[in-house]
Amino acid sequence: MSAGLNALTTSFRTLRSEIGKIIVGQDDIVSQIFISLLCRGHVLLIGVPGLAKTLLIKTLSEALELSFNRIQFTPDLMPSDITGTEIIEEDVQTGRRQFKFVRGPVFANVILADEINRTPPKTQAALLEAMQELHVTASGQTFNIAAPFFVLATQNPIEQEGTYPLPEAQLDRFMFNLWLDYPEFHQEVEIVRKTTTAESAAVQPVMSGEELLAHQTFVRQIPVADDVIQYAVTLVNRTRPARDGTPDYVGNYLSYGAGPRASQYLILGAKARAALDGRMTPQIPDVNAVAVPVLRHRIVPNFNADAEGVSAVNIIDRLLSDQEGTWRAA
Repeated sequence: MSAGLNALTTSFRTLRSEIGKIIVGQDDIVSQIFISLLCRGHVLLIGVPGLAKTLLIKTLSEALELSFNRIQFTPDLMPSDITGTEIIEEDVQTGRRQFKFVRGPVFANVILADEINRTPPKTQAALLEAMQELHVTASGQTFNIAAPFFVLATQNPIEQEGTYPLPEAQLDRFMFNLWLDYPEFHQEVEIVRKTTTAESAAVQPVMSGEELLAHQTFVRQIPVADDVIQYAVTLVNRTRPARDGTPDYVGNYLSYGAGPRASQYLILGAKARAALDGRMTPQIPDVNAVAVPVLRHRIVPNFNADAEGVSAVNIIDRLLSDQEGTWRAA
């Protein structure tokens, strides 16, 4: 176990150094994206235009030596534009014609689904099915998507006219919901300095796909104490209105709480976070650290919350504060 831990922490330090050649700041976002990769999860990244979302994920794929495709979601995008389509191919020798499946851009290790809320639900579902099943079905045939497979979908929080917001059942497919904020002043100065010259840094591959798969397997093997699992499950249960032990404010502000997948991702995220920190097993603070990105898109605030300006993050922060106090007292 210790050899696997040392290999993972060393790889992560090198990866952050390589990404830092191109991406200024955003260390927390980079760490959380890599945690999701280690957990075989996917990420929904929300941020205004111009914050280098595309550059970040492309740089990550280069540093990991993985194939990369970017799909720009538009209102006229069809499911076959993502998964692939069948064409008629004629054999020159025999003159025989037959259908041939031409693979779409989803057949890559890393997919950037840019502005996923700009396309209709049918096309969104085509990508989300591939994320869940790791294969595409066409004309009765199944075509597997090679592992590792990672989808980072982006949304623009400003322009919401003419969009198709992802329903809660589809949002649940994403491990993390991350919000990308503006850089600090000194970071923006560095960004401008780096991007307005003729020179550009080159990213060197620091990890192969096989090594990433080995790290993913290692994370799943990390042991977790029962009290940490019980803490995570209790936290998720307390997001569900009209349940025993649920605080009154949850019933007042939430229509729906998080499902069991949230508990799974809290523990997997805590495992990966502990490993990246060089620890062999996660603790309760690791669960707390991933709680917001795991739960933010899995709880549904109601009209009362909207009217009083109470956000999903406000509710999660309050739940964490209440539960930490209760857990310490116990």
